[in-house]
Amino acid sequence: MAFINDNFLLQTKTAQRLYHSYAADQPILDYHCHLSAREIAANRRFNNLYEIWLEGDHYKWRAMRNDGVPELYCTGAAAPYDKYLAWARTVPATLRNSLYHWTHLELKRYFGIDDLLDESTAARIWERANEVLQNEDSDVRGILSRFNVRLICTSDDPTDSLEHHLSIAESKLETAVYPTFRPDGALRTSDPQAFNLWVDRLAAGSNIHITNVNDFRDALAKRHGDFHEVGCRLSDHGLNRCYADACTEDQASVLFSRLRSGRPIDQSESEGFAGFLMLFFGRLDAEKGWTKQLHLGANRDVNAPMVARAGGSAGFDAVGDWPQGHGLTSYLSQLEKEAALPKIILYNSNPADNYVFATIAGNFHEDGVGAKVQFGSAWWFLDQKEGMELQLNALSSAGLLSRFIGMVTDSRSFMSFPRHEYFRRILCNLIGGDIENGLLPDDERMAGRLISDICANNAASYLGLRFAAKREPAAGAAQRTAAER
Repeated sequence: MAFINDNFLLQTKTAQRLYHSYAADQPILDYHCHLSAREIAANRRFNNLYEIWLEGDHYKWRAMRNDGVPELYCTGAAAPYDKYLAWARTVPATLRNSLYHWTHLELKRYFGIDDLLDESTAARIWERANEVLQNEDSDVRGILSRFNVRLICTSDDPTDSLEHHLSIAESKLETAVYPTFRPDGALRTSDPQAFNLWVDRLAAGSNIHITNVNDFRDALAKRHGDFHEVGCRLSDHGLNRCYADACTEDQASVLFSRLRSGRPIDQSESEGFAGFLMLFFGRLDAEKGWTKQLHLGANRDVNAPMVARAGGSAGFDAVGDWPQGHGLTSYLSQLEKEAALPKIILYNSNPADNYVFATIAGNFHEDGVGAKVQFGSAWWFLDQKEGMELQLNALSSAGLLSRFIGMVTDSRSFMSFPRHEYFRRILCNLIGGDIENGLLPDDERMAGRLISDICANNAASYLGLRFAAKREPAAGAAQRTAAER
């Protein structure tokens, strides 16, 4: 039997029935990812397996480095096929890492390949995959259609032009694609020179001359409105932690002027300024009915010499251990006090904080809105089987799993859509196991509704984004690949 088979990860008959009947054919709503709007607009076609699979994948780079592979084959100048071979040699060393599952699930779903990837199979897998990539449905639009991706929300800087999103909207693409407003640059005040370059780009994009903090907020609000006009309904922030103590408006004015003059501010001042802006961003989102995403706790770029060599977001990151509870509750409570709390999705990178996040989420409500503050899907280092199960268990115990809005890829790769299948299989295995162990009633209709809601229905209702209705796939379509059709 092939490693990736119909019942992969489904350890009970009930889990198998739930997955195939209620999860497999659900559409994909990928409301947080880092896919390129430019590549979607251009309908990129990939020349080879390296381009679609390995290009920019810091998860694979981490594994390769840990296996002793020189940086030349990760972020260096080695030829694409040589980088692929280095990955193929590494794959057997990833047993019990989620990369082993993802690798073979992706080879199966995109190319119909059942071979286990290693040095001995690498050449024929490369050739077979490259053949399939020449098929009509292997460009970006073909991939989105094949995996029934109904919604994509990219991650976009306020200084971005949005031209690619406008082009996508005009193209009548069946998949709805929207930007997400991610103003992290506004909070990066440790380097005044870099901060000022970002502010200058913001000024150009908003057509507002920025000389003081009021101009700064006006420019951010202008771009927020521009994003809204093209369909954006989500913002996102990547923070070590929420900042509990916002500075005053007068203090923010002084700090901003100091930064614009090129002078540094200290860490305490930087955190106060960040807190001031985060309240401002919360008010903007609430005013327009957006959903705010908070990605909290990642310790980024920890190997300074390698970051200088390979660049940021290259896989030199770790789980952070900052205290999360006080700052997060203070932030949410302050917005609630002002009647300016938008819908919030909390993403946690440290499993030790799962119950902190799950219990905080349960304290903020709005009549008629199910789980207004969401404990979001397992993120980054927790985006694997155990991490997903820990998140699902914490949410089930401290909140309402039935209101959970489900999985996102959080990926830069068009090869990552099977991560939704991976999550759905884990979810169905968890629920199916509970039923067979007598922990849940043997009521397929009730369990099936829970699973369908988590896979797609809850996100569709919660986010309020427009996208085409679910396509009804032919029987078993979710299990067939381009190579098999």
